[in-house]
Amino acid sequence: MTDEQLRTLRDTLHLNDEIPDSALSGDDPPYFRPAEDSVEYQYMMERRRALGGSVPKRTTTARKPLVLPSPEAFSEFDSGSGEQAVSTTMVFTRLLRNMARDKDFGARVVPIIPDEARTFGMDSLFRELKIYASQGQKYEPVDHALLLSYAESTSGQILEEGITEAGSMASFIAAGTSYATRGVPMVPFYTFYSMFGFQRVGDLIWQAADARTRGFLLGATAGRTTLMGEGLQHQDGHSLLLASTVPFCQAYDPAFAYEVAAIVKNGLNRMYGDTPEDIFYYITLYNENYQMPARPTSPAIEADIVQGLYKWQEATGGKHRATILFSGAAQGAARAAAAELLEKYDVGIDLWSATSYKTLREEALEVERWNKLHPLGAPRQPLVTRLLSDTPNPFSPIVAVTDFMRAVPEQVARFIPGRSFTPLGTDGMGRSDTREALRQHFEVNMPHVVVTVLHQLALAGTIKSDVVQAAITAYAINPEGISPLYS
Repeated sequence: MTDEQLRTLRDTLHLNDEIPDSALSGDDPPYFRPAEDSVEYQYMMERRRALGGSVPKRTTTARKPLVLPSPEAFSEFDSGSGEQAVSTTMVFTRLLRNMARDKDFGARVVPIIPDEARTFGMDSLFRELKIYASQGQKYEPVDHALLLSYAESTSGQILEEGITEAGSMASFIAAGTSYATRGVPMVPFYTFYSMFGFQRVGDLIWQAADARTRGFLLGATAGRTTLMGEGLQHQDGHSLLLASTVPFCQAYDPAFAYEVAAIVKNGLNRMYGDTPEDIFYYITLYNENYQMPARPTSPAIEADIVQGLYKWQEATGGKHRATILFSGAAQGAARAAAAELLEKYDVGIDLWSATSYKTLREEALEVERWNKLHPLGAPRQPLVTRLLSDTPNPFSPIVAVTDFMRAVPEQVARFIPGRSFTPLGTDGMGRSDTREALRQHFEVNMPHVVVTVLHQLALAGTIKSDVVQAAITAYAINPEGISPLYS
């Protein structure tokens, strides 16, 4: 600013006495500091004291501390589902009900649904928890004759926002920051079509992280092949990629009921336990029914699940060895391929459940950074490197199958030296069809997993290429078919 402009500013602010003309004649503009006994100085100091001091610091005091739910809310899922086929969406709904019934914790649960509660199997909660309405239910719903009919109440617990993901995210952020704004920690569980979550309201999810929101985002009807007949509008193959862009988002893709329970339990402890962290969770849920296995008996299984990768089943026999990683609904193709490879091709398969590639990648990046900044120290190894190097044949191939894009498992590929790593995923736009047809189209079904493993074994010189060709013929795979990426 010129001297004349500075003089005009001084006159406008009525600082003529404090800044005389002589102070404006130098090369540098004057620095004005109010006297300590002035009203201005006293006001600024009072406001600084009210804000907690000169250095900004976020402090929270829980006026109503949160008591975490009892272990019984989670242990129900340890034994699996027996002969009953259930989906992870159904599992979560039952877990949500268990938590809402907990006498100490239940009132802090905030279920949020933008729409389609029945699609997620959450209509069973209507009568028990009721949907919040400021004036109560003022009409008779069309489903009033049903046992699980729509029920509103002024004391309702469920926030059903209508078809508005943005409005639901606003509720999620409000509930998820209540520990700071109100001193009353609440636990939001926002369940939505996974395709419409990160894709539609990515900015608001980033805002949630910036505001240090705590809670759970549940991407229901996840995956690009599990939601039959809905077409590409609802087929999500990339929300886990979008989640990977948010540093404080803990993204998980569980396959089994006990994994869902362990991840939610871990999230509650990390966000609301003795040393709470300002993070939130994104968990994919699928609507495909299958029998849920019992939780492995390892005493460290819960830690193994949340670390992102654990060996689910070790190979039993087989002349050759390979490894298959699976996550989410891809568990079916992986398990079927393992059985097929052993029976028909004498290949023993180690099956690993990859619950979170994002967690594995971020841990590996931290190790990589430590090694770079400590060149004289003994180099550390990323967890994923250590886990997948612990095999009788350290050069056997790894195939990772997912219901999401290949880029999801590829997040860890460069941290697995010495072993070939081939991802199978659902790259492409998708189409409206059955699960079986979609998995054949995207080349993530059992035959394609088998052929991929055999091909990698052939490249390593373990088997002959004739075996791969025979498998392609036996499974009636069209080698000249159009890639799903472009069809």
